[in-house]
Amino acid sequence: MEQIQHPSTLLQPAWVDTIRKYAPEAEQSGKLHPAQLQLVYDQQWFNLLSPRQYGGLETPLPQLIKTEEALAWADGSLGWVVTLCCGAGWFGGFIAPGVAPKIYADEEACLAGSGAPTGTATITGDGYIINGSWKYASGVHHATYITVNCQIMDGQNPVLDTDGSPLILPFVLNRQDVQLISGWKYIGMVATGSDAYAVKNLHVNSNRCFKIDPAAAVIDSALYSYPFMQLAEATLAANLSGMAVHFLDLCKPALEFKATNIRRVNAANVLVMDEALQSATALLNQVRATFFEAVEASWQDPLNEKLLGAVSAASRMLAKISRECVDELFPFCGLLAASPDTEINRVWRDLHTASQHSLLTFLD
Repeated sequence: MEQIQHPSTLLQPAWVDTIRKYAPEAEQSGKLHPAQLQLVYDQQWFNLLSPRQYGGLETPLPQLIKTEEALAWADGSLGWVVTLCCGAGWFGGFIAPGVAPKIYADEEACLAGSGAPTGTATITGDGYIINGSWKYASGVHHATYITVNCQIMDGQNPVLDTDGSPLILPFVLNRQDVQLISGWKYIGMVATGSDAYAVKNLHVNSNRCFKIDPAAAVIDSALYSYPFMQLAEATLAANLSGMAVHFLDLCKPALEFKATNIRRVNAANVLVMDEALQSATALLNQVRATFFEAVEASWQDPLNEKLLGAVSAASRMLAKISRECVDELFPFCGLLAASPDTEINRVWRDLHTASQHSLLTFLD
């Protein structure tokens, strides 16, 4: 098993300082702070998965998940926005070559979107008419383009896929053609700006439609041959891991404060808290290592269904252990952890909100 590293080893201290300095203001405004956003642009984090031929970094998945874990360790909301938006940037491997270069020509290009199939795309002579509304698009306030999943319609009749189910396909739309709707009112991930959006009677050319399938990739690269499901599971799980490591880091001073300032906490209590922190840290690192190894193995052999299944299992287990380690330690951290004005509470809220993602809920 590989020697596990702390996420901080992947980020320059100045980057972490900027991200964390402005995290409270970002939470107040409900989106990333301009200083945080400038750092994202400078380091091309929105382009981590974008095609190299369009100026992207085309980052291999094993390297990507460690970078995303590190960013989520620095701040949950920033890590999540980068993960979801660079994940949408991955679609560049499937978007028509006549459209994609225009999308990525902008140095501040950012794609955001929702996977929910809550729109319709009605076939016209030269394209589609799109209608619908979508929820929870993280980073949508920073987006230059927005993706939507639509049920394909031929007049009033749904078009069927090869298996007889309704045909669902994604589209990429200009940000100015989309109406944003305030809708993110949850306890955590507040700075992700994960608001809703809607489109009404929008005509788009047929080349705005694409298909997420290795066989439909328009760029010959290992990255766009890797299955989307495992890519999504792994990148989301890495975020929960990063937040959990951040929480455990903050536990140490919280436990020290409790040990020295609460008279009812005796030496035996201190030992219990210290052992709980050591045990949680060891367990989380063990599961992180298993997760990283599973992703690496699948990256080397992405057609191996057994290895892909191991990625799915390791991702869900990492999400589960991240939650459980944090919840075991939370009661030891005192009211400091319960105050919404503290960093440790923000991390707790972010992790428990992000962990509600449906891809990470069940172990099988």
